[in-house]
Amino acid sequence: MTDNDTSQITERKRGSGVKLVYDLLRDEILDLKLAPGSAIDEVQLAARFGMSRTPIREALVRLVGEGLIETLPNRSTMVSNIDFLGMPAYFDALVLMYRVTTRLAAQHHTVNDLIIIRERQAEFSAAVAGQDALEMISTNADFHSAIAAAGRNAYYASFFDRLLGEGRRMLRLYYQSYDDRLPPRYVDEHEEIIAAVEARDVAAADQLGKAHGEQIVEQIGRLLTRNDRLDIDL
Repeated sequence: MTDNDTSQITERKRGSGVKLVYDLLRDEILDLKLAPGSAIDEVQLAARFGMSRTPIREALVRLVGEGLIETLPNRSTMVSNIDFLGMPAYFDALVLMYRVTTRLAAQHHTVNDLIIIRERQAEFSAAVAGQDALEMISTNADFHSAIAAAGRNAYYASFFDRLLGEGRRMLRLYYQSYDDRLPPRYVDEHEEIIAAVEARDVAAADQLGKAHGEQIVEQIGRLLTRNDRLDIDL
């Protein structure tokens, strides 16, 4: 084996390690297992994952780029706080993407897209039936990502995926406030969206996407203005 072959194998292993650390930490942050403001220690992470600090650092750099982790002036690292002041702009973008992606899916979807969308809906429905909060959040994002992919605009799909990811922490707080029990009406709303997309009813798809997004925004807004606050350090 040449030095070049050895180098390539080492690089692949390191790349796999980076992805492993990135995926697990990202899920833990978005699911609030790592609370906003909590410290991130590279040494502890290296011991936890049984790897050197190099892939740990690379994974953290990716998370910093997504705004989920921040490096402080003293060079310590922490989980980013939720940007409540930026919520109005986030909500505006989220509702717009619900509308645009659902509308485009009604225009451009294929038969195979509908198959994938229905598969994601079945997964979401099962999560709601099981009242699994983390699975509901994940499968809901997968459903709307499938809708976005059917719209055939990679830029919109990528941006919407980012918004859905950033919103997972807000949805987690919302579910916690209701003992992690999501009303089944969301399953019905998804079914209405699928019907509009399948019928290529662009106006109805736009309207349903808008209503779906605004309802989530309204519910999270009510949570943030409640008198009784969630028991979590932000």
